[in-house]
Amino acid sequence: MNSLPNAASAPSHQSLDEFWMPFTANRQYKARPRLLESAEGMYYTDTDGRRVLDGTSGLWCCNAGHGRREISEAVARQISKMDFAPTFQMGHPLPFELAERLTDITPDGLDRVFFTNSGSESVDTALKMALAYHRARGQGTRTRFIGRELGYHGVGFGGISVGGMVNNRKAFGAQLPGVDHLPHTLDLERNAFTRGLPRHGAELAEHLEKILTLHGAENIAAVIVEPMSGSAGVILPPQGYLKRLREIASKHGILLIFDEVITGYGRMGDAFAAQRWDVTPDIMTTAKGLTNGAIPMGAVFVNREVHDALMHGPEHVIEFFHGYTYSGHPVAAAAALATLDIYERDGLLTRARELEVYWQEALHSLQGLPNVIDIRNAGLVGAVHLASRDGAPGTRGYDVFESCYWDGDVMVRCTGDIIAMSPPLITEKTHIDQLVEALGKVIKRTQ
Repeated sequence: MNSLPNAASAPSHQSLDEFWMPFTANRQYKARPRLLESAEGMYYTDTDGRRVLDGTSGLWCCNAGHGRREISEAVARQISKMDFAPTFQMGHPLPFELAERLTDITPDGLDRVFFTNSGSESVDTALKMALAYHRARGQGTRTRFIGRELGYHGVGFGGISVGGMVNNRKAFGAQLPGVDHLPHTLDLERNAFTRGLPRHGAELAEHLEKILTLHGAENIAAVIVEPMSGSAGVILPPQGYLKRLREIASKHGILLIFDEVITGYGRMGDAFAAQRWDVTPDIMTTAKGLTNGAIPMGAVFVNREVHDALMHGPEHVIEFFHGYTYSGHPVAAAAALATLDIYERDGLLTRARELEVYWQEALHSLQGLPNVIDIRNAGLVGAVHLASRDGAPGTRGYDVFESCYWDGDVMVRCTGDIIAMSPPLITEKTHIDQLVEALGKVIKRTQ
């Protein structure tokens, strides 16, 4: 039995064996666990009482920092008042209020909201909406989807089918039929050490036209992309790329879906990346920052055309046979409403713009350190791309990640040999300095 080493506040013989951890090398982790016990503001505290700077907003989700009492108090009030109410053929006020509040900050036209419980569920919901929309319009041949290499769209079978990260796909056999993928936009040869959006690569959007030539536009339901590919290691869209995708999709009657699970709720310096980069999709998936990570919840935004296409037929018939037991859960909705209050009051949806230049210059100060082959940034997101060790890809990135935690007292993420960072939007310049200084010291001594 594995037990907790040096865990001051945990039972000395607590077992680690029973919890099968997600997206984790379980045997490696349990040999030296990193256990977080509490959090406040910009910092976690581990079970040894050591403060660790959160350089990743938890998992891209705690945009307003940790320990926000407004959220915990809203959750406590709601769960004591009403813990659950169904939204199948019934309702309660909070999701209606939340949907109205959310459409005040979404891109113009995305004014219908379907609630889910996660980013993965949001993506599968969006894909089903696209199919239902085309069928309702008498274009039932539109059943194919186009994703993108290195894209991450959650872990449902729909999400891994349109996603383009091989380890998320290869072990799970048959996936959705009729899925193609655009090439990714990571171009180290032409765009290494770009500050902000890279200049080269907009032409990669033209591959969409090639796929349409192969299959026929009349058979394509939707194109789904992340405005910025976060989980693949902060892969940014070249200047003009997203607009070109929008133009091609509109020309051929294909829906454009933006997966903004990571970029939504202020990460790019606007409420959504669609606004920052002035490209409005037909459907937009979100989660994570919606409740500041406090309660699982997601939201899918659609334009009126997609929504209204399904609002036909007898009024007593369910228009869209889809949903989740916890869609619009009252406690989650209470958390989301409190989160929106914080974002509005503290100006967090645009705060990344205020810090963007300082963040950018701090990150790019690491250029020239051993094994650093690229640095990427946009909004309050950044990545340091490390050269892979011969025959052991991913090990250098993991060693840097682990050393940052144990020796640098900062938490970063590693995707292979890419170190990704997305600190809470409440971060100050001193926190950026601490994060980048610690990362630089670790990179210097990591062979």
